[in-house]
Amino acid sequence: MKTAHSTLAALLCIALLSACSGSAEPGKETAPSGSPQVKLIPADTFYFNSFVDCNMAEAWIGDTFRIFPGKYGEDPLWGDARDLKFADGRNADEAFSSKAEAFTEPVMPPNAPIGRPGLHGAAWFETVYQDVNDPSGKTLFAVYHNENYPSTLPYDEATGEGYLDKDWPQGLKGPGSPAAVCRIGIMKSTDGGRSWENKGLFLEDYQPRLILKPHNTSNTFAGGVGDPSAVASGEYLYLFYGEYGYPGVYDAKTYDRETERSGQCISVARIRLADLDDPAGKAKRWDGKGFNAPYDSIGSPIATLQIPAEEGGGPASSPTGGFHWGPSVSWNTYLNCWVMLMGKVEGPSWEGDKLYISFNKHQDLGAGDNSQKWSKPRLLVEKPGHIMWYPSLQPMNTPEDIANKHTCLKLGKRARLFYKYADQGRYVSEYIVEFSLEE
Repeated sequence: MKTAHSTLAALLCIALLSACSGSAEPGKETAPSGSPQVKLIPADTFYFNSFVDCNMAEAWIGDTFRIFPGKYGEDPLWGDARDLKFADGRNADEAFSSKAEAFTEPVMPPNAPIGRPGLHGAAWFETVYQDVNDPSGKTLFAVYHNENYPSTLPYDEATGEGYLDKDWPQGLKGPGSPAAVCRIGIMKSTDGGRSWENKGLFLEDYQPRLILKPHNTSNTFAGGVGDPSAVASGEYLYLFYGEYGYPGVYDAKTYDRETERSGQCISVARIRLADLDDPAGKAKRWDGKGFNAPYDSIGSPIATLQIPAEEGGGPASSPTGGFHWGPSVSWNTYLNCWVMLMGKVEGPSWEGDKLYISFNKHQDLGAGDNSQKWSKPRLLVEKPGHIMWYPSLQPMNTPEDIANKHTCLKLGKRARLFYKYADQGRYVSEYIVEFSLEE
């Protein structure tokens, strides 16, 4: 997808990082008492052998650790895909080490014809929630990132769904290629992920909020919501996601860069776990005071995760970037807090060579504004000359990780850090992360 960059020396962030400081430089400040700390430990490079272009979704099915990387469905820009496959292991390391031929393609719902309800465009599994009410562990709900274009989802005046091919912004393949619009949906499996049924959309933005020419020059998205990570807390599934649309009706005559920036980029919505089987229209976005905004309305991003304009923050439609994206959220049983990893866009076509980390000490994400109480992101890793996407923390083959059936959604004192070198098309791990609490 990208032009290859020369590989330069890596900047190893081995110093302890304060979770609550506002500094973006690692190791420059002492953390407040009791604040989470993280240390990067260089390790042998761990190469993944199948296609990854999103968060890594996974679950334990009995004593089998199963991962669901890849992409499925129609895509007029990159070509139709059948790369969404699963692999198994007795532990995470074994599953992640699977050879390409060991991956299995699940039975997926077919793309629906234009103008009919169903799955349109391509889908990527970003998170798998395992239904705790099924003792077999085989009932799974996959939160998927979905991308469409005017050609796969043309505008329907009766429903307001779909897109008008007018003043459409440029996509990742250069002049003449269209930008995508992202949405978020849910699929269900009752056989441990061997087959899936599309249950409908979780979140969506419509045509009026898309950012078009002449202002959208980033070669990223025309708008929408995507790149999610979902975690369960209480009776709800909380979805942290990228917000790429205009926070209102886009009009080229009245467009304001700061207005766009203020409505982006990492936001949160939630849906009752009991509604996952029939999710359409039931999610609520955070609106600044509570989870009150409808699934297709305008929410309010998490303020502490935004980059202020005076610190180089910018809107998603800008070729200079200036926003965090691609959250990956986990509960850490050692720290007793939530951990979020994210990337940073600093140029067109999702360019950026840094990864960041943030913490939230409030386990109950539904109480008050707990879902908003994330520490200001701190620099975790920088790889000059590379383009870094989709950071995530993953369990290993340790007795602790196996006994506790840790996944990317629940981890302990140590975890393996994965990310994608988008300039190389490789998903790798080069570090173990070790958490601690400063007394």
